[in-house]
Parts: sequence; C-alpha cells; structure tokens
Amino acid sequence: MPQAVRFDKYGDVDVLEVREVPAPQPAADEVLVRVRATGINPGENAIRIGALHERWPATFPSGQGSDLAGVVARIGSAVRAWSVGDEVIGWVDTRASQAELVAVPAGNLVPRDPGMPWQVGGALFVAGTTAHANVRAVRAGPGDTIVVAGAAGGVGSLTVQLLRHAGATVIGLASEPNHAWLRDHGVVAVTYGDGVLDRIRAAIPQGVDAFVDNFGDGYVELALELGVAKDRINTIIDFAAAARTGVKNEGMQGSANADVLAELAKLVAAGDLDVPIAATYPLVEVRAAYRDLMNRHTHGKIVLLP
Repeated sequence: MPQAVRFDKYGDVDVLEVREVPAPQPAADEVLVRVRATGINPGENAIRIGALHERWPATFPSGQGSDLAGVVARIGSAVRAWSVGDEVIGWVDTRASQAELVAVPAGNLVPRDPGMPWQVGGALFVAGTTAHANVRAVRAGPGDTIVVAGAAGGVGSLTVQLLRHAGATVIGLASEPNHAWLRDHGVVAVTYGDGVLDRIRAAIPQGVDAFVDNFGDGYVELALELGVAKDRINTIIDFAAAARTGVKNEGMQGSANADVLAELAKLVAAGDLDVPIAATYPLVEVRAAYRDLMNRHTHGKIVLLP
C-alpha cells in the first residue's frame, strides 16, 4: 500500500505520521499522480496546530500538502489532456499531496519541463502563486521602490524576482548570509532587526512606494511608519494587523490557477526565475522537515521526496 502523511488531532509536529493508506481512486475528471516531490509551507503548519481552525478547519484523519510534481499513473474516464507517463506539476486542494500517490483534478496540472528539477516543480505552486499575488496586490510597476520582508524565504525569494521583472527597485529584508543571493538577483539587501527603519531610509532616501510582508512580527507597522499608503501594503501572514490597520492581506487565491502556474514554470525553464531549495527530506522524515521550516530562517523552499 502507498504511504501518506496523516494526523488525527491538532498539535505540534509530533502528531504527524507516515502511514500506509489505500491507493486513491481518481474520479472521472482526475488523474492519479505518483508524486516525486511535494513542497511544505507555513500555512500547513498553522492548520496542523489549529491556529486557522475558524478559517480552514481540519477534518480527521487529515492529510497535508498542496504542491506536487510527479508522473501520471492512471487517468479518469473523462480525461483527454493527459496520458499515463506524462510528467506534471500542479496542486490539490484536498490536503493530500504529501503522499506517494494522489488523485489530482486534470485542470490542476501543467507539463513539467524536462530541465526543471523535480524538487523545484514540487515546490512551485503555493510559493509561486503567492508571490505572483503579492506583485498584483501592491500594483508593482516600473519606477516603484518596494520593500519585501522575509525576502529570502520560500515566498519572498520568488516575490523579489517577480517584482524585479515588473520593473521595480526592490529592498529585501533578510539576514546577512542571504545578502549575496539577493544582490545577485538585483535586490538591495538590508539586514532586518533593530534599526531596520533607519537602514531602509539610508538605502532609499527618496522613499518607499509599496511594502510586501511575508513574515509578520510588526512589519505592517514598519510599512506605515515608512509612509506607505495602506492600499499598497500587503501582508500574507499578519491577519490581525491587516484587520487593525486596513492594509491588504491578499493571499494566493486570485493567482492560484493553472495559467499562472504555467507562466511561472516557463520563467523557471527559461532561467528567469530561480527557485532556491533550502533542503529536501524523504517523506518519512516529515517531522524533521517541519521542524526545519519552523525555525523561519530557511533560504527558499523545503521539499519532501516520497
């Protein structure tokens, strides 16, 4: 029997188990994918501990995961776009991708370019479409100066690149070990922490037009102190600050589709979008992978390899 990640109650990483489960049966409009790589994301951690119960409650036993890359193993009776053996990247909305086999709606998949590493394909959907939504939310364009908090993380590292593609000058807040990567990607690197307001003003004395918060922990207030208009501040994580101040908290929803995923995949294949992989873990080490993620100091994405 295939293996999959499961948990039976809210809790820390110790509630996660890798179990043998019955093989999923694809519906008429689905394909069965043998997963080669599946990314992990902070939102999954928040769901598992119950922090998002009011917004996205879990039903038990619950699986985990959205992102995936793999090979089509079976097709549903109504599927015409895919064949057994096709290499694909995509996502599910069923919290099920952290598994050896997963049933995926045929419309949630795009072809994997042969040059794209499996771990990159498996990490692209959630972080990539969230980064795409960040760019849209702050209306980034040529001539803008935009600060990105959490600039070297899974979402941040893609956000800064997409902002640069949009023509913006980008200030990336990150720890010093990540500054070289940011500079190599055309980003002005600034160390976060005490005194960051003064460091931003010194780096960009002409002022800031927009602010993207991928980290929380007071960055909405920092953006307002920099004089950024509320409708050009987007936080993907600090829902309380957004409700309190009226800034945006647009997530991936408006960008979470196959067209955007295909666009991102083309950028990756062309060498125009770098998806840093911080670490990979076998599926059975899912607890270690999430402990790594929870340290909040990874550069890029962490990926499970079933």
